[in-house]
Amino acid sequence: MNVQVKFFGGARSVTGSKYLLEIDHKKILIDCGMFQGLKELRLRNWDSLPVDASTIDAVILTHAHIDHSGYLPKIVKDGFSGPIYCTEATQGLLEIMLLDAAKLQEEEARFAAKKGYSKHKKPQPLFSSKDAENALSLIKAFPYENPIDVLDNVKAVFHDAGHILGSSIIELKLQSNSHSRTIVFSGDLGRYKNPILNSPALINHADILFVESTYGDRTNENDKVEETFIKCVNKAMNREGCLLIPSFAVGRTQVLLYYFQKFMEEGSIPKVPVYIDSPMAISTTKLYWQYPKYHKLADKSLQQSSVFDYPQFQYYRSQEASAELNSIEKDAIIISASGMCSGGRILHHLYHRLHRNRDTLMFVGYQAEETRGRKILDGDPTIKIFGDELMVNCHIVKLNGLSAHADRSELMRWLGNLKEPPKKVFVVHGEETSSFALKESIKNELGWKNVIVPEYLESFELFAGI
Repeated sequence: MNVQVKFFGGARSVTGSKYLLEIDHKKILIDCGMFQGLKELRLRNWDSLPVDASTIDAVILTHAHIDHSGYLPKIVKDGFSGPIYCTEATQGLLEIMLLDAAKLQEEEARFAAKKGYSKHKKPQPLFSSKDAENALSLIKAFPYENPIDVLDNVKAVFHDAGHILGSSIIELKLQSNSHSRTIVFSGDLGRYKNPILNSPALINHADILFVESTYGDRTNENDKVEETFIKCVNKAMNREGCLLIPSFAVGRTQVLLYYFQKFMEEGSIPKVPVYIDSPMAISTTKLYWQYPKYHKLADKSLQQSSVFDYPQFQYYRSQEASAELNSIEKDAIIISASGMCSGGRILHHLYHRLHRNRDTLMFVGYQAEETRGRKILDGDPTIKIFGDELMVNCHIVKLNGLSAHADRSELMRWLGNLKEPPKKVFVVHGEETSSFALKESIKNELGWKNVIVPEYLESFELFAGI
C-alpha cells in the first residue's frame, strides 16, 4: 500500500482546508473548505481543483465551519458523487450552513450583475442552492467513537475535538498485509475550559499527524474571562446605552448566551433584554436540544432548556423585527452576525449605532486583516458601510478569552499525550508565523524531529509498500 498526501488548502493559511490522501488508486479528501479572508486566497475558490472531483472516492469532514466544509457544493457540481462522512451534529449544522453559503453566492452574483462590476456578462455563483442540496444528500453521519468502513482497508473514527458542536478529530486506520498504520487529523481543537463543549479527546498514538496551528504562536488567557465579561457589560449598561456584539453564529453566540444567563441569575449583571438577531444563530442554537450528547449543558444543573430558553432572550428572525431594534436607546444587548462585521445584519446595527457615544461595541472574537471589525479595533475614525463613511463615536471593547481554538499551550498539552513521536508531523491551518512557531515548540519542547510546515499544493509520501 502506497500513501501520499497533497495539500489543496489549509497550508500556511487558516482557511480552505483540503487534504487529499491517495491510497494506492483510491482518493479520500479530508475536509473540503472554502478559502476566505484576503482576496488572493478567495480567488483560489474559482481555480479548478488540482484533481478531477469525480475521481475522489470519499470526503471526511472534521467539522462544519465553512473554511472546512464550504467547498462541498462545488466539488459536487464538478462531479463528485461519493459519500461525505461526518458526525451527526455536523450534519445538522451543514444543513443550515451550506444552504446559507449557496444563498450568499447567488445573491452576490445577482448584485454583481446589477451593479456591472463583474468582468463576466452574466456573473454566476460559485455554486447554487441545488448544488448544496445535492451535497447534503451524500452525507453519512455517525456518532463519536464509532468505527466507519471508508474503504476496504481504511477505517475512520471521529473523536470529540471540542471546537464547535459536532467537531471531530479524525483517526484513520490503514490495514495492509498484517500491518496497521494510523493517520490522525486534529481538525480545529477546542479549549480546555469551554463552559459548553467538552475538552478535546486524547490521542495517544499516530504514525502520521496533522495538527492545526491557528494560535500556535500565542497564549489566550481565559482565567479571568468571566470577571472581565462582567465588568465590560456593567460599564456598557452604566453608560445608559446599548451593548452591541458582533458574534459568530456557530459556537460563539451560544457561549455568550450561557454567560448572560449565568451572570443575570447570579445578579452580577442587570437583567436586560438580550436580542439574538441572527437567523443562523437561532437555528444553530436549536441544534443543542437536538444533539444533547455533543455538549456539556445536559449534564449541568443549568439545563440547556433554561440556558437558551431564558426569559431575557428574544430571538429575532425577520428583517422587520431586526429593524425595530434601531429605535432602542438604552438597557439592551444585541447579538448579531457576522462576527468580523463583514456582512449580515450586524452592518445595519453598526450603521445606526457607531455614532452613538452612549453605545458600546464589544468584540468577542478574532478580527482578520482588512475586515471592518479589524479596522474598528485598529482605531479607524470612520468606517464605510452601505457606501457611507460613518463616524466611530461609540465605545470599543475587545474581550479576549472566548476563542474556540486551542492556544499554543493547549496545543502542546494535547500533543504531549502521544506516547511516542509520530513519523511525520504536518503543522497546518495557521498563518506562516503561527505554524512555524508551533513547529519550533514541538521540536524544542517535545523533541520530535520530523515536523513539517507544508506549502499550498505541496505533496508528500507518507507510506510506501506497507
